[in-house]
Order: sequence, then C-alpha cells, then structure tokens
Amino acid sequence: MPDRGGGTGPSGPRIRVGRPSRRARTLLMTLGVLAVLAMAFVMFAGFWTDWLWYRSVRYQSVFTTTLWTKVGLFLVFGLLMALAVGLNIWLAHRLRPPLSAMSMEQQSLDRYRMGVAPFKKWVLLAVMALVGLIAGASASGQWRTWLMWVNGVPFGEKDPQFRLDVAFYAFDLPWYRFLLAFGFAATVLSLIAAALTHYLYGGLRITSPGARATAAATGHLSVLLGVFVSLKAVAYWLDRYGLAVKSSDFKATGNWTGLRYVDANAYLPAKTILFCIAVICAVLFFATLWRRTWQLPVIGFGLMVLSAILIGGLYPAIVQKFQVQPNEQAKEAPYIKKNIDATRKAYAIDTTKPEEYSGKSTVKDKDRLRADADTAASYRLIDPNIVSPTFQQLEQKRKYYQFPLTLDVDRYQGKDTVVGLRELNIRGIPKRNWINDHFTYTHGYGAIMATGTQTDANGSPIFTEQGLPTTGQLGPYEQRIYYGEKTDQYSIVGGPQKELDYEENGEKTTSYQGKSGISLSNTFNRAAYAVAFSEPQILYSGAIGDGSRILYNRTPKERVEAVAPWLTIDGDAYPAVVDGRIQWIVDAYTTTNGYPYASRTTLGETTADALTVGNQQRAVVAPQNQVNYIRNSVKATVDAYDGTVNLYQWDKQDPVLKTWMKAFPGTVKAREQIDPDLMQHLRYPQDMFKVQRELLTRYHVQDPAQFYSGSDAWQVPDDPTTKDGNAVPPYYLSIKMPGDQAQKFSLTTTFTPNGRPNLGGFMTVDADATSKDYGRIRLLRVGEDVPGPQQVQNKLNSLPSVATFVRDMKGADSDILYGNLLTVPLDGGFLYVEPVYAQGRNAQYPLLKKVAVSYVDADQPDGDTTKDTTVFEDNLTAALNAVFGAEGTAPPATQPPGTTKPPAPVTNDAALKQAIADAQKAYDDGEAALQKQDWAAYGKAQEALQDALQRAAAAGAKLQSGAGGAKPAPQATPSPSASPGTAASPSTSASPSPSAGPGGG
Repeated sequence: MPDRGGGTGPSGPRIRVGRPSRRARTLLMTLGVLAVLAMAFVMFAGFWTDWLWYRSVRYQSVFTTTLWTKVGLFLVFGLLMALAVGLNIWLAHRLRPPLSAMSMEQQSLDRYRMGVAPFKKWVLLAVMALVGLIAGASASGQWRTWLMWVNGVPFGEKDPQFRLDVAFYAFDLPWYRFLLAFGFAATVLSLIAAALTHYLYGGLRITSPGARATAAATGHLSVLLGVFVSLKAVAYWLDRYGLAVKSSDFKATGNWTGLRYVDANAYLPAKTILFCIAVICAVLFFATLWRRTWQLPVIGFGLMVLSAILIGGLYPAIVQKFQVQPNEQAKEAPYIKKNIDATRKAYAIDTTKPEEYSGKSTVKDKDRLRADADTAASYRLIDPNIVSPTFQQLEQKRKYYQFPLTLDVDRYQGKDTVVGLRELNIRGIPKRNWINDHFTYTHGYGAIMATGTQTDANGSPIFTEQGLPTTGQLGPYEQRIYYGEKTDQYSIVGGPQKELDYEENGEKTTSYQGKSGISLSNTFNRAAYAVAFSEPQILYSGAIGDGSRILYNRTPKERVEAVAPWLTIDGDAYPAVVDGRIQWIVDAYTTTNGYPYASRTTLGETTADALTVGNQQRAVVAPQNQVNYIRNSVKATVDAYDGTVNLYQWDKQDPVLKTWMKAFPGTVKAREQIDPDLMQHLRYPQDMFKVQRELLTRYHVQDPAQFYSGSDAWQVPDDPTTKDGNAVPPYYLSIKMPGDQAQKFSLTTTFTPNGRPNLGGFMTVDADATSKDYGRIRLLRVGEDVPGPQQVQNKLNSLPSVATFVRDMKGADSDILYGNLLTVPLDGGFLYVEPVYAQGRNAQYPLLKKVAVSYVDADQPDGDTTKDTTVFEDNLTAALNAVFGAEGTAPPATQPPGTTKPPAPVTNDAALKQAIADAQKAYDDGEAALQKQDWAAYGKAQEALQDALQRAAAAGAKLQSGAGGAKPAPQATPSPSASPGTAASPSTSASPSPSAGPGGG
C-alpha cells in the first residue's frame, strides 16, 4: 500500500506539500490588495492633481469639458468598435455549418476548435475589449474635432468652387473624415474577424475539395464587403470637397492649396464617376444575399479598380500633359486668382496693397533732410537682443537671479523702454538641496528698465528702474516674481518654512500671501503630489504644514496653454507693470488648416529667424503646426505674483474663436473688460507679423500672370549683423511713414527681390493697441536702385574708420557686436541706423561705442553727399550731422514744410550765448538728477534743455542769415531725449533734436 504519511519510500523521503496556512493566505491577499490599491492610486494621482490645478486657477470647466468629451468619445466609439467586431464574430459562429467536412484541413483545425471551445465567451470578450480600447483611445484624441463640429459657427464666406461656407471645410469635413476612417477600420476588422471565424468552423475552406465557402459565409462576407465599398463611395464623394483644401506642389508657386485646372476638369468629374461606380458595386455585393454567387460582385469590384486607375489616375495625367502644360499660365490663371484671394483673406493681408516708393529723395536741402531725420523715427539704439549681459552685469545683484537672453521693449511715459525681469535662477543658488531649491529660493524680484534711445557716457543703458528692491519711474508695485519665463521648477510656499525675499544689509524673508497654488495641508493631497512629482519627501517633510501651497506650471506659456488648449501660443511673452502688478502678456492665435484655396505654411519654419536659432534666445511658435488660417484672436495675461490667468477676446469677428467660446463658455472675457492701463502695453505680435511677411513675399502680387512668372517675388533678407544666414527679425520702432503726421509704434521689416541684394520692399504694421489703425499693414514697393540691408552693412564694414575702430578694439581685447539695423523711410529715400557695441574681455558685457548711419537716395548723381552716404560716428547726433553734411544746427523740427529759414525776429550774439549757457546748465541739472534717481527733477531739466536748444537754434539761424551779423557758435550738447548714441561732452558739436517718441525692439 502506498505510504500516506510523511515517511520514506523506495526513492527516499517524501516532502508533504499542503495548502498555505490561513495567516499566509491572509497576508498574501492583503499584499495583493495593497498592490492593486497602490497602482490605482498612482494612476489616480495624475488625474487628481490636474483637477486640483485647474480648480486653483478657476478654469475647472476646461478640465471637465475636455475630460467628459474624451470619456464620451472613448466610450461611444470604443463600444461601437467592440460591438461591430463582436457581433460579426458571434454571427460567423452562428452561421457555421453543422458538420465539418472530413478533410485533412478540417482535421488539423479540430484541435484549435476543441482548444477554444471551453473559453469561447472569454475569447470573444477579450477580442472585443482589445479592439474597443484601441478604438476608444484613438477616438478620444479627436476631442478638438468633435467640439469644433458640434459648436461650429459660420464664417459667412463661401468657397469659389462648391459655394459652401468655409465652416464646412474647417469644422465639418474633418469630423466626417474621422467618421469615415472609423467606419473603414470597423469594417476591415469585422471582415478579418468574421473570415477567421468562418474558416475555423468550416464556413470557409482553402484546400478542401468542393465549394470554398458555404452560402451563409458567402452572404455574411459579401455584406461586409458591400459596406466597405459603400464607405469607399462616401470617400469618393468627400474627396470632391477635399480638393478645395488639398495641398500639392505647383512648380510655378511651390506650396499650393485648392483646385487647379486638372482638379476641376479631370479629378472632380472622375471622383463623381467613381462614386457612382462604387454605389453600383456595393449594390452587387449586397445582392449576393439572394443570388449566393460572387460572380457579379467580383466583376463590379474589378470594374471599380480599373476605373480608379483609368479615370482617377490616367485621365487626369493626360489632361495635365496635353491640355495644361502647352498653355499652363492661361489655364491656371483663374485658379491662381482664387488661391491669391483666399490666401490673402485667410492671413488677414487682403487689405494690404503695395504703395510705390521710388527711393528717390523728394527733399534736396540738406538742412531740411537733417531736420526731418529727427522726427522720422525714435531711433532705438539699445538693442534688446544684445544688452542682456549688460543688465546681468549691472543689475543681477545676486547669482541666483537672471535676465532672459532677449529683453523686451515696452512703452512707458510715451517712450520706448527696454525691460527685463530679474527672475530666479535655480542654478545660481549657493548651496543646492531640496529645501533651498523648493522652499527657500522661490521667486525673482523686480523689473529693470532702461530708456531705449539713450546711453550714458560709457555706453551703458540709462536705467529708469533699478536696484534691489527697484526704485525709479514705476513707483510702488508688487516686485516679487513667482511666475516667469525662466521659472520651471515647483516651489512650496506659505507654510512653516520661510522664503528668502532678497538680500540687502542682511537677508530679508517673506511668506507667500497669494491665493494661487494648491494646498498641501491634508495628507491625501501631499501623497498625490509625492507620487505625481516622484518626490516622497513631499509626503513626510516637516517643512510642509498648515498654509503650505505648491506652485507649478509657472511659465506664462504653460499656464495659458493649459487653460486654453485650443489656442496656439506666441513664442514670446512680455512683461508690463499694470496697476501696481507685473503682468505677463501672452498673444494667442486661433488657427485651422481647412480654409479652402488658402496656401498652407508651417509655423515653426515661418517664424524662425536670427533670434530663434543658435543660442535659442526666443522660442518658436508651434514648430510642426501646418495652418492656412490664423488670427491673433486672444490676448492673455498671467500675473507674475499670484499666477492669475485672464483670456480676453481680441478679434470679435473670428469664427474659430467664437466656436471655441461656445465649446468653453465663460473662459474668454470680453474685449471691453481689458483694463485701460493694460491696453497701453498691448502690441501687435511678432509671430503673427512674421507669418504675414512670409506670405507677402509672394502674395503682394495679385495679378495671376505675374504671380505665375514669379518675376516680382521677394524674400526676407538674412540678418546682416550676423554670419549665420538666418532671417532678419522684425523690429519694434516708432516711425513716421510717408503721409503720416506723427510717429506710430510699429513693427517693421524689409524685403529683397529673390536672389538679389537690393531693397525690394518695406513693411510696417501699426502695433499700438490704442491706435485706431492698429493692425493696419503698409507695404512700400521700392525702386530697383536702393541698396538693401546687406549692401549697407558691407559698405559700413569697408569704411576706413570702421577698420580702425575694429583694430583698436581687437587690440584692447574687445569683441565687436552689431546691433539692430534699423530702416526708416525719409523724404523718399531710406535712412539706415545701426548701433555698434564693444564687449571687453574683462568687462563681460557690451557697451554702445559707435553709431553707423547711411542715407540712400536713388535719384542723386554719383559724388553727391546724399547718395548712399555711410558714416561712423561716436553718437547718433554726430552721425546724422555727418551723413547730411550739416555742420551747424539743423532747422527745428516744428518748422513748416518747405521752409528752409525760420522767420527773422531780431537776434544777436548775447541771445545765442545765453541760450547755450541755459542749455549747459539744464544738461548738468539733468545729469545730477540722474545720479540721484530724481525723475521729477530730471523731467524738468529735460524740458529746460529742450527750450534752450530751440532758442539756440533760432538764434543761430538768424545769425547765419545775416540778421545777427555773426556765425553761431557750436551747440552745447544734444538733448538726451534726442536719442544720442553715447552722451556727448559739453563741447561736442551737435544739433538740437526733438523729444523722441516710443520705439520698439
């Protein structure tokens, strides 16, 4: 008898294996439950922290709308896919033959049938679950498409081919294409699943003799094939409309969107014919339910394939070869015109028409030119793309602060001002650890500002707001910066751990008083963030307690993208001090790639320039996004202290924005709610301007024949101040365009003809949000003989004075940096102004040392001093005097046009001497006020200086005309408001200059 105990047998001792004890089973079960709960909590933590963040910024409706839309699409389309596949598997199983043929093929399948038999329901459910999960996940990614379809509003514009509203292409067609793609996927998966099931259970046979399929299998599969062909018919019908938004290469124009001659006259009728053939073929497949034969469906399907080849492929090729190519320009002209009109409207350049500008000066008097140069623009000599190291060196104060590589330009007290925020630099913390990184060093401090048109005697910026804490023209404001472009780590504030506020005669500490962030007072939230941020110390650290709040998603771009995921965000947020708070201003765009006939552009390529490559001073907007419609429809702000996000409707006519506002009601505020103080700082966005200028290189031409030939195509020139070969960036500049009475804060850029260096065009847009002409683009078409930026730069580099300066600077171990080359229309010609900086090896920051000026006039004979004259001087006033040959004083800017001499009141040397003495005193008073940061006194000194210089100019002009009987003495100093390059000494010869207006950067 066998040994039932634990004794030994013939093979030695036997080990008794029993069930685990109750305690072990309980322990294992507990551990399993805990593991499942832990995994569930990890998955839940991300969801919960997202909800808490959206609630903290009061945009929880965005979270819930997006979430429920994704969940709804996941469930609906996942369930539809699962039911479609599951139903066809079940139906194929029900239609199996009662007895399988006794063949080698069926015998080999028996073991698979027997293996599946006990688990048929589970296999069916598993297959349904798998396809349902995949389809649901794919469908949930279409939440934007669904929301745009269900909330779409009309554009009020019709396409020229089908006369359908643009909304059909922008909102409806993408959703219909998704439904079609889903239908194809469901049909193909169902067909595969049904065929496999029929084969497994004998409904289909491959090698067995006799019929290859049972009647039931034939009917089932033919219906599925009929559904597939029906969907193909729908695809052919939608393809007709898809031609209006189809992208293609057109050798005459490159990128092309919309119908061409061959599309309208070959592809369009071909798609209609193929639609009819596909409908007939589908009917033949459905007819097999009664005829039980594949003969007619197979013939129909073959006819459809053959038709697709001949009608859909060969026929259009023949039309293109024998009808279009022999006379392509004439054939394509109507379609080119449609493309031009649609593209110009889609990019908001439809009202822009080139104005002829010969480049020939309309003023020949040198003194008049010199006077007009003072009012033509506010020449910004402080280049925000260069002076960041200067800000860093002079105003960083502590290593744990930093400025962006590219500073911003704003307007304060009517003048352009270079602005940089002193943000936190986590890498500069003296001792790095978790407490210091996230609790102690939490924020930056202060906005540093400098006037854009002046420097001091050393070439450094003249700061109008500086220090730590800052003082100056702004008055009291909240200086702490918890949210900024460089603030990309989380901080925990408001709890028992004090924060370092700033260091001045010892450390000053603070505790965050804002309402932003998420409370960590309860253990559940701490655990969720410990998991979400993979930082267990958040759960148990004693530095966290009552009042502790966690701040994250702290860059303006991150916050706006999160609360408005349907917007495309500009690459550059810029700060402004508004009502005592630092506000980040973020431009945001609505886009679509479904505008019929409008050519597409890739935003990342279009907005790239010399500032977005190499050292990555500036971010590129949406690098991969292809669009053919764009509007700057939203202006957003992010509070630098408490992170509050506000979205304002800027473009009231944009149908895309109206659609999103229907989808997310209450998220975008009305334009009327913009604070008037904030409105003063809003500006036209650079990325929008760069997209428009790229399109205008071709689409400034509206004649189809000229557009086709490309004879008047332009290009954006390379930045002449660098050697990288990247596009010149646009510049903010207050400028007086031809016909204007005053300067306007503008964005400016130049064009050159394709393949040529001379100036081809000049483009500006009114960038002042308070202006009635905001957004108005002006485009000057320039005559052929005007040198372009690269030619002007080359001539500058060839000057002996430049060679001497470069040699001297190199000998002093200094590098030369060329600032922005500003281009200004002036009395029919063009004035180029370029600041030149030197950066020494010891003083690791650039200082303005020289100013180059060139005036080009295409109408002057060779040898004339005003024909393409380039000078290189110590300051702007001296350079303008030299370029126009004005040795004395220029006539005052207030002089009536065409008058070369002012009226002749009696004057004498005493009046001139007194005016010069008054100017000297006012200048000295202004310098003293600058040193004391007394801005009220500085303003009074500037007014006195301006008055004295005007009196001196009038007295000097009378002496020149003979009224006073003597030649005037040299002027004392230029007014600081006249935008000098470097401040002149009192003995420097200079002419008076009116106060400069706001400029740009």
